[in-house]
Amino acid sequence: MTDVEDTVPPPGAVAAGASRSDVTVEFAGEYVTVPAGARFTIGREGDFAIDDNRFLHRQFLSIEQSSGLWWLVNIGTRLSATVTDTEGRVQAQLAPGARLPLVFGVTTVVFSAGPTTYELSVHTAQPAFRETRPAPDDGGLSTIGAVPMTTSQRLLVVALAEPVLRRDGTGMSELPSSAAAAQRLGWSLTRFNRKLDNVCDKLDRQGVPGLRGGVTASATNRRARLVEYAVASRLVTRDDLPLLDEPQEPDGP
Repeated sequence: MTDVEDTVPPPGAVAAGASRSDVTVEFAGEYVTVPAGARFTIGREGDFAIDDNRFLHRQFLSIEQSSGLWWLVNIGTRLSATVTDTEGRVQAQLAPGARLPLVFGVTTVVFSAGPTTYELSVHTAQPAFRETRPAPDDGGLSTIGAVPMTTSQRLLVVALAEPVLRRDGTGMSELPSSAAAAQRLGWSLTRFNRKLDNVCDKLDRQGVPGLRGGVTASATNRRARLVEYAVASRLVTRDDLPLLDEPQEPDGP
């Protein structure tokens, strides 16, 4: 493994011993420097072995340089990752075989393998893109997460994303089952599944991929994709967690 720094560098900074052309990967509070010119792999094995989860590819992602840029490449065959800037305003789904340039100072990468969701960040010392904030009077129209939801729809998303939102430096969390999330809300499983269909349909109409499929589509994958999108795009945040402790309406249709 490459150099691991024990201290947390500020965003955009370079870890001790690294050059301005290096990038740094952070996962669960651990920072690893990727030297210029290196090809760095992430997965169950590789340069950065993040977990022994059997659903995770041995080598899932790679970070490498080409044409003067750093690139994030999905070298797996089944899993996808959600890639976003730190504010959630720009988002892309990195499918197997796809690659994206790392143009932001900090890029967040969220992905799921089986019931576990992971989040890591890639810090680029010399980003190709410099962030400019929208004017205060733009009404927030540039925010990708600005998808209107009813109170019950937001509650459902928060219940599914609760372990991810509550984690503190672990980098990973277990996705609750539909039954567990329904129980957390005091809903019947039938009501929960109906609300889940509504949320997925709404986001699908907004162009969010991976939330609808054929009859063989996995319910776990749909929930995982919903959590990935909601967390990465800041559709829900830690500030929404108190909603789960408020009195809920009686279960019904």
